[in-house]
Amino acid sequence: MLDITPVSKNTTNTANKRIMYQAFIDILPLAMAVIPWGILCGSLAIKVGLSAVQAQLMSLLVFAGSAQLASLTLIGAVGALSSIFSSTFVISSRHLLYSAVFREHVRESSMLTRCCMAFFLTDEMFAVSCAYLEKNKSFSHLYAISAGVVFYLIWNVATFIGIVAGQFIPNIENLGLEFAIAATFIAIVIPSIKRFSTLMSVLASGISVCVLSITGIDHALIIATCIGMATGFLTASKDKSNG
Repeated sequence: MLDITPVSKNTTNTANKRIMYQAFIDILPLAMAVIPWGILCGSLAIKVGLSAVQAQLMSLLVFAGSAQLASLTLIGAVGALSSIFSSTFVISSRHLLYSAVFREHVRESSMLTRCCMAFFLTDEMFAVSCAYLEKNKSFSHLYAISAGVVFYLIWNVATFIGIVAGQFIPNIENLGLEFAIAATFIAIVIPSIKRFSTLMSVLASGISVCVLSITGIDHALIIATCIGMATGFLTASKDKSNG
């Protein structure tokens, strides 16, 4: 009887390599886009008084760009520990929604797989994984984790560059590198606008955050987020009528 086990293994290995390669290709543009962001985080960490090792460990262990920038800003302003925790919690709370979306796909997975998914879960990894799910009609843990690992490595390399540059280039934070934050989220959001309610939610939150920020309203981002969600909820019925 012909043994086809080696062929099956080779087929599986080839398929896995293809998935990993696709994850690398899909996440690479977003990972490259946040390099200025990572450089800013690394340089800002040095500026507020962290050592090079502490600055790098922050990216290695925390791995949350927005939360890192917010906490570093508060550390530089000698903010209270409670303010750092509350700010980073609010900023990172969107990951509760991300994890809720992935919950049904990972609930039967091993603890190690779920921990890897949780650690490498970022806006970028979520975006490309959802796009992969929509395109292939199936969720791939290997794809999601591979995309997360690639993003993690590039983020930490960018942080290292920022740490080195921050020690030799004065006022690097004034070069406008923070624009990479907005550019990255724009690149994530625009392709996902496929429904009327999503479009209205994006417009409502975007316009309201600009108006609230210009007028000096406290917690403008949080208020704009609530406005955007409410707008999306109220216009959701239009999706059904248009569909």
